[in-house]
Amino acid sequence: MLQGLQRFCAEHKIKLSQVDHICLTRVCSETAGGLPVPKNQISQEIILLMIQGVSGLLLTLAGIKNGSPESTEHVDIWGPPNLDLLVNAMKNFVPHATMVKAHIIPRSDNVMVHGNGAALASSLHAEELQAEGKFKAVSISAILLTPTDLLDGSHFSSNDTSIVYICNLHDIRGEFDPRKAKACGLKKGRKLGQLQNGISVKSDLLDIEVHPDDVIGPPIPGPIVLIVDCPTEPHAQELLSAQALNAYYSDSQSNSPETTKVVNCIIHLSPATVVSSPVYERWMRKFDSAQHIMARTTREHETTPILESSARIATRLHYLCPQLFPAPSLLSVQNDGVAAPNFKVQVEGSISKVCGISAENLLKFTLRPPRRLGLDRSSVQNQMTSSVFIKELLSEIPEIADAAKNMSTFWHKPKEDEAELFTRQDSEVMTGDPSLAGHAAPRCMKNVQRDDLEIVFLGTGSSIPSKYRNVSSIYFNLFSKGGLLLDCGEGTLAQLKRRYGINGADSAVRNLKCIWISHIHADHHAGLARILALRRDLLKGVPHEPMLVIGPEQVGEFLKDYKKLEDLDMLFLDCRSTTVAKWDDMEADSMNDESRDHTVLTSLSEDSSLLRCSKRMKPSTPVDDIKLLKRFKKVLSEAGLVRFISFPVVHCPEAFGIILESAERMNCGTVVPGWKVVYSGDTRPCSEVIEASLGATILIHEATFEDGLLEEAITRNHSTIKEAIEVGRSAGAYRIILTHFSQRYPKVPALDEVSIQRTCIAFDLMSVNLADLPVLPKLLPYLKLLFRTRELI
Repeated sequence: MLQGLQRFCAEHKIKLSQVDHICLTRVCSETAGGLPVPKNQISQEIILLMIQGVSGLLLTLAGIKNGSPESTEHVDIWGPPNLDLLVNAMKNFVPHATMVKAHIIPRSDNVMVHGNGAALASSLHAEELQAEGKFKAVSISAILLTPTDLLDGSHFSSNDTSIVYICNLHDIRGEFDPRKAKACGLKKGRKLGQLQNGISVKSDLLDIEVHPDDVIGPPIPGPIVLIVDCPTEPHAQELLSAQALNAYYSDSQSNSPETTKVVNCIIHLSPATVVSSPVYERWMRKFDSAQHIMARTTREHETTPILESSARIATRLHYLCPQLFPAPSLLSVQNDGVAAPNFKVQVEGSISKVCGISAENLLKFTLRPPRRLGLDRSSVQNQMTSSVFIKELLSEIPEIADAAKNMSTFWHKPKEDEAELFTRQDSEVMTGDPSLAGHAAPRCMKNVQRDDLEIVFLGTGSSIPSKYRNVSSIYFNLFSKGGLLLDCGEGTLAQLKRRYGINGADSAVRNLKCIWISHIHADHHAGLARILALRRDLLKGVPHEPMLVIGPEQVGEFLKDYKKLEDLDMLFLDCRSTTVAKWDDMEADSMNDESRDHTVLTSLSEDSSLLRCSKRMKPSTPVDDIKLLKRFKKVLSEAGLVRFISFPVVHCPEAFGIILESAERMNCGTVVPGWKVVYSGDTRPCSEVIEASLGATILIHEATFEDGLLEEAITRNHSTIKEAIEVGRSAGAYRIILTHFSQRYPKVPALDEVSIQRTCIAFDLMSVNLADLPVLPKLLPYLKLLFRTRELI
């Protein structure tokens, strides 16, 4: 399932509340690939959605199905034998876990039969589903594929199994023929209805019994769709050997034209490298009339963004202020780099051809009614480029062009202005009120370089992804020193690709120093496994250390359970082990090590005071965590950081904020202090955040609700915009950046003149360089102009 599914569905008004069943072809971080089956809709059409990241979807659906205490609705999820590992791991953070019901499609005990039976036909418990009133219009079967060379058990992993789904709509009863009814001596009336319901009747005029077949034409066979996922060529070989599919092959000698089941559409989730292999091509040629749709090929010169609304806002922001909003990558994010706008297979020495098309967002294959059977591109997006978005903008707000020119002047101020800024600060007399100190630039800003720190907001919304804002994630770009991720909500990787492009995102993930998670709510960590798996794959064969993930205990439990599914090449450290007290414990342990070293050179009789000192300084932090902290301290040093401190906040149990401080630097022979950034995580305004933020260069604070919703903010343990700003003012933070907005607020919230002096509103993909902090508040009036006319719904 592609992370970003929920944003895509919101964009195109696709109702996830209709989803009752999710069928997964494989279970891993890269692709828990499958097709969600909207109830009462599969008989009408198949919407081609490449989907990853089932956890976020299940979280949303579990909440929807549990709308009332008496609700007995649940989401059924089907998949291979390792599905239970995924579901068990997700129970650490998916509420209402009883709303999710996992169905394991089992392997057969007789899977291997001389290499011909490695694929097993397995029913999706159709009787049970029918009894529950589900799948009334379609039957679904599954074929498990496991390469035969893995079935000896020596190298077998449950992750090596993939599934082919066969979706067969039920036959439609033939048409009633009134002429045949008349010939059988039937009059108009109740008997005609009984015949159409399959009941035989006695003729009105003749001494015969009339059967339904006498007056009703032959049934119309239900269309058949195959969903195929072969991750490797050995899987393709097992697919070719699967006897369970013989009934669907048009070239099978054992089938007559009357018994062959005609496949109408095949959706290929297999990678392009497998699809183009001779074995796979041979399998494809077994279907004469099927429409092949390639879901993992890249459309050449594709410029239409997957999320049009988000891309439109990002492009407009870039036009207004390219310094803070770099040009977004509008290329569709695909899994493979093989271009195939029209896929063709032609085998040497054969005149046989297999033609297919590349999947597009919202491409449909209509199954019913029969007269409309086939491809439907009516909902496919038109070509959209950045130039189209800019043209729209200039048409709506002509004065935005002058506003953009004015904004650019802020980055071309004379050097004298910068010098005056610091001179004014040095001459100011502190009043003792930290709230009055935030207007002067802090000393860490003096002659700051652009390769010191850049903060990229990958997600600025709360709860669930929306069409305008993704969920929480912040990337700290330390340039040559690596990077950090603070929170990692669903779609974080896709956002990195939109910001840096595919290669740039790979580089960012490869060079991550650590990932910090604020609390257990899934909108802050549902994208974690995908990031970790990508880093693992990028560094395969390269000497490296496991990624260190810092988070609350529940995140550690999730990762521990998920590791049974696949190794993510990471180590976990509890946020509680990175508080001030625990860092002190680590330092005490280091002192104890030095003391123990010293005892080797002294006699036991002389060492009694050292032993007493050692007992007094015994740390409370577990030994393993202390070892990790020592290693982490080295990692932080490489990143140019001297403080990385988690502190508790007021939200849910085990919720934390974070303090980051960089090392001092030399500037023209003068020591310049490092910067200090504080991120609140999700929280009510509290003394812990104020204390942590004292003298902060930047405070990134959640502002979930507008000021008129104070009661809701209190109930949900979040902050209003005014409260968040007041926390920063009380702490004397130089700049306050607000984030984690309710998804009902895609625009700029109302701020008074005093707030504007130090505050900025974060948007997705906004990139704040440390050197740009002095001009950051000047952006707000221009943002209000940018969003004054367009209604965002």
